[in-house]
Amino acid sequence: MKRNKILGLITVMIILASSCKDSFLEEKRDLAGYNEEVFKDAALAQGYVDYVYGLFLPANNAQSLSWNLATNNDTFAKTTDEFAGETDFNKIWASISYTNAHALNYFGARLSTSIVNNPYTRLKQINIFLAEIDKNGLPEDIRNKLKGQMYFWRAWQYFDLLRLYGGVPLALTPQDPILADGTELQIPRSSSSACIKQILADLDMAQSLLPGKWGGSDWGRITSGACAAMKGRVLLTWASPLFNRTDDVTRWEAAYQANLAAKTLLEENGGGLFKNGGTANGVAWGNMWFSEVNNPEAVIVYGFNNLAIGGNTTKNSGWEQAARSKEINGGGALSPTRELVDAFPMKDGKMPGTSATYIYDAKKFYKNRDPRFYKTFAYNGAIWPYAGNANFKQWTYKWYKTAAETVPSLTTETKGANASAIYISKATNPAASNANGNFQQSGMDFMEMRFAEVILNLAESAIGSNRLTEGLEGIKSIRERAGVENLDGVYGLSGAASRDQLFSAVLKERNIEFAYEGKKFFDLRRWMLFEEDSPTALRLGIKPLNGTRRTGYFIAVKSLAGAKYVGNNDPLIKPATGNAPIIDRDPATYPTPNGSANYAAYLDYLYDNVFVIMVKDDLDKTNPTDWKFKWYPEYYFFGLNENILSSSPYLEQTKGWNSLKGAGTFDPLK
Repeated sequence: MKRNKILGLITVMIILASSCKDSFLEEKRDLAGYNEEVFKDAALAQGYVDYVYGLFLPANNAQSLSWNLATNNDTFAKTTDEFAGETDFNKIWASISYTNAHALNYFGARLSTSIVNNPYTRLKQINIFLAEIDKNGLPEDIRNKLKGQMYFWRAWQYFDLLRLYGGVPLALTPQDPILADGTELQIPRSSSSACIKQILADLDMAQSLLPGKWGGSDWGRITSGACAAMKGRVLLTWASPLFNRTDDVTRWEAAYQANLAAKTLLEENGGGLFKNGGTANGVAWGNMWFSEVNNPEAVIVYGFNNLAIGGNTTKNSGWEQAARSKEINGGGALSPTRELVDAFPMKDGKMPGTSATYIYDAKKFYKNRDPRFYKTFAYNGAIWPYAGNANFKQWTYKWYKTAAETVPSLTTETKGANASAIYISKATNPAASNANGNFQQSGMDFMEMRFAEVILNLAESAIGSNRLTEGLEGIKSIRERAGVENLDGVYGLSGAASRDQLFSAVLKERNIEFAYEGKKFFDLRRWMLFEEDSPTALRLGIKPLNGTRRTGYFIAVKSLAGAKYVGNNDPLIKPATGNAPIIDRDPATYPTPNGSANYAAYLDYLYDNVFVIMVKDDLDKTNPTDWKFKWYPEYYFFGLNENILSSSPYLEQTKGWNSLKGAGTFDPLK
């Protein structure tokens, strides 16, 4: 399983290096030069490309879905309503300054001979390859496929920098860090528009050199369709309000044409929405993570393997272990917010409280929700199977140790509960095992770009270019695959008609479809939806995050008579002899005690009569008690930090940020 997949693995490179040239890795890590032999041998050249893949992908045991290259952790996810927690980008600062930690430390550093994996050392490795690969006689078809992958990764890196900082220095040829005066390294920041032009040129070149699909052990490499889809993502970002303050429709048109071309090309090569198992009840949507080779949904994949923990070639995915509860020896590290739970619609696509068919009951918040809800969250009493127990029920309720307590302190989770009394079950495998390393030996891939994103990128671009009906159809296709009921003929979207209403609908759909997949932070930024007076938030009817607190749940227990339960023993577990203090949470037979026909009906009874749902307001900091989410508009284009400016004083600072030379002068909107 997954032993041959390329993405996320440096395995191939290591094997090739040891069998062909033992010193390959050390020579490749010499940033002051390179070994020409690398470009004369197809296997070594392939190893070089595979090494570059590895530089961009999560490390062994990374929490892959919420991981981001710019922070090497889930900081950006915590700067949204997906997770709580204070970050450098959601707290109050005395001033906006390049000396503070909120000046994002991702840009990189002046090149040196030391070995550091940052944007410009990655770019140097790519530029060396592109400059040398055509000089040494390898067959053209081999060279083209290798170059195509490298052009893609150069475009990917520059786009990642662009969307965070605006324009950046464009280094397109190898740079030598040991030149006497270092002038070759003094490349000024290019305009954002120049960077866009270069990114698109690289993606077009990559697309022209790469196949539409790969076979065998090469499945998972970048394809021409991935290049086209990335171009669509780039142009959608360029058309969004972050860069497009005047709502220039020609940018939306360019994004539309690019995304339409990407969808067409991917479909010609077998791409599409994953529908194996059927769309009813979200079965296909929930299973798409576990179908790997030739998965039609996968456009860009971060690959992992399930090799034994601790081996030289181990590349386990840490998502399964982080998501699973401590009660079954998982990490219990992921605590979704109540705000994200509330964002999911009902079964008919209508928001809670607006559906005439499915009346929302806050006591039973899990009832009659969008099928993706049940594939994303594991709530108190939900069945959350794994290899050791196909009927495992996740209980996460609390009760009072003493009558004086105002907050229940005892919990059914004896090994420790997570913070929000609800878990993320998205992309957790029912066949996952905790026998070896407590769910750590997981090889589940992460689809960094799914076909669903291509559809929603196209839908948003269509709306922006005033193809409103086509945009609506795109959103509908996503809801149809998810299993949302179509009671109003438009899958619950009957209230969305105008351009801004449809923009709002597509962003809310992305919020649900891509929850915890690393997209929310960038969607909020490109639409400028953080601060209280955001004009786009007002247009779209989306509540900004500033001034809010992310919350969770307390699920407490009361007696059948309505009094809060106080005691040392779990009130819903039947002891070896006698009865449960209140009621048995998992009786051997139904109906009991109210004529329940099955477990689902019995769980409803427990929520109606035993569980008390309370808001848990300590996910975000409680010291000071008035902590609230605070985003500054300067973060829409991050400033260069002190380390960068001290080593590269010739670089212009971003407008809105300061530097040793005074106020920033670089305009990221040009």
